[in-house]
Amino acid sequence: MASLLRRTKRALGLPREPDVDAPREDAVVVMMARNSERQAAQRAIESFERHFNRWFQYPIVFLNHEPWDKRFIRALSRATSAETHFEVMSESDFGYPDGVDRDAARASMVRQKQLDWPHAGKEGYHHMCRFYSGKFYNMDILKKYKWYWRLDPDTEFFCSITYDPFVEMAKRGHVYGFTMAIWEVLSTVPSLFRHTADYKDAAGIPSSPLWKAMVDPSPLPYPLRSLTSLLGNRDRHGDAWNGCHYWSNFEIGDMDFFRGSQYQAYFDAMDRRGGFYFERWGDAAIHSLAVAMLLHPSQVHHFDDIGYRHDELWQCPANALGGQLPESEALGKRPWQPEVEGGIGCRCECKGYKERRNHPAVCLNKLTAPNTPGSQPWLPWT
Repeated sequence: MASLLRRTKRALGLPREPDVDAPREDAVVVMMARNSERQAAQRAIESFERHFNRWFQYPIVFLNHEPWDKRFIRALSRATSAETHFEVMSESDFGYPDGVDRDAARASMVRQKQLDWPHAGKEGYHHMCRFYSGKFYNMDILKKYKWYWRLDPDTEFFCSITYDPFVEMAKRGHVYGFTMAIWEVLSTVPSLFRHTADYKDAAGIPSSPLWKAMVDPSPLPYPLRSLTSLLGNRDRHGDAWNGCHYWSNFEIGDMDFFRGSQYQAYFDAMDRRGGFYFERWGDAAIHSLAVAMLLHPSQVHHFDDIGYRHDELWQCPANALGGQLPESEALGKRPWQPEVEGGIGCRCECKGYKERRNHPAVCLNKLTAPNTPGSQPWLPWT
């Protein structure tokens, strides 16, 4: 009977019951946190557990650059029904690369702070960006997994996720999934796009639809376009990165892509430039430019049905008509906001967040527009 109900829900295009007996992917949930973030991390894991992982129980790996406090381990182990691991990162993973002048890098961070750049002056932040950009995927504890789902402390979920995103991405040939797309603070990454574009040209990588979506052509006629190439965030032709990128605080990805020779060669080339320290290159920008350079739009998915907040940014979808599974024993009696024509959410409750998203949709529209007819956004229960 339960199987028949799931098939019926799919046929009607409605959310489905969590299938707790379905096969899982080789996947892991990852959170980097400091001991001082214990309460914020615990709230995030409890929200993740309540809205998803109590049904699917994917293992969680916690990462720290310092030895773990026993109170953190105890609190976070109790916050989830899933298997937990607490890993201390090595200095080679979470630290300066060989050949970097550390005194000069620290002096640059002081100047960045004087310029009031976001997160400026925080040495650990720069290490984190470099780690998530390239070192993360090859950690020994993660090598047995193909997929990862990144979570950060100070995160909450608004909707029940009753399907398995890893399974759905694998089934559809997706490589990278995100919830939000926002503008980069381009003044903090003045040379990143030029170095990336030069790398792309040298490697003979053609411009994909996603790459074109991230690039604004020079306003000058073609013979004169290169005259603007000396301006920031432009390639040698004078075309500019518009700054749109995937916000990496939520991302689900195929680690085989990030471990692959193409991505690692790009990361190594950027790492040698020193921009993780002498500028403020973030993993979100690195991931986004690599995805745009190396993937087709059909390999990237926007999880518009997942309600999510981190820091001061959020998205929360409207609930699907007739799709709230009111008799569900798995979901229980949790409340939800009203159902709306065209809604796609399941048991979404935005806790006073009145708008469906609080960030401008310009970048989201740019990065989802390149989809071809065969790669339109999907509802996970179809």
